[in-house]
Amino acid sequence: MAINSPTATLREMRSRTRRLVAELEPIDERERTDRIDILDWIDSGAPLHRTAKPATPPKHLVSYCVLVDSESDSALLVDHLDAGLWLPTGGHVDPGEDAPDAASREIRGELAITPPFHPAIGPVPLMVAVTETQGRSLSHTDVSLWFVFTGSVEMYLHPDPGEFAATNWFRLEDIRHGPDTRFEPNLPRFVDKLARI
Repeated sequence: MAINSPTATLREMRSRTRRLVAELEPIDERERTDRIDILDWIDSGAPLHRTAKPATPPKHLVSYCVLVDSESDSALLVDHLDAGLWLPTGGHVDPGEDAPDAASREIRGELAITPPFHPAIGPVPLMVAVTETQGRSLSHTDVSLWFVFTGSVEMYLHPDPGEFAATNWFRLEDIRHGPDTRFEPNLPRFVDKLARI
């Protein structure tokens, strides 16, 4: 087999994705369980990428892009039209694409900015999660790698109106669960983990 064949590239990408997940230190039992699930899924040889919208295959890789302003202890979230939740920007990792590259591509495409990865974390995920989606699209399983970018509440953003009803900077301490909140379910755990950096 040629070194530059599509099969070799996909195998290399799978190996790099596995390494990103394997080297991550879980914050709690939920993340430990999700990490094992993700590693088993990668090792199974199952396809990792979405090949057709909205849910083919029904479990696929996603990069979340959490833009954080450390000075104001805030994170930018978007009111996602399809999900009906406040969540970070992000999207599906394309076939043959590495997850950090997908994160950079998504934040650039959805907000028209090119922020750097958080200097204390770099181009590796801070957190991983396995989540059943909700919203208007067919439900499926997102295997999400949460990347952290550095930004500022003063940044000029040009959010994609086709995807978001609104954008807002939320103080990290205000991101909580409850009957009157619409935050992505893993956000409070992410905030707890970010606080340890």
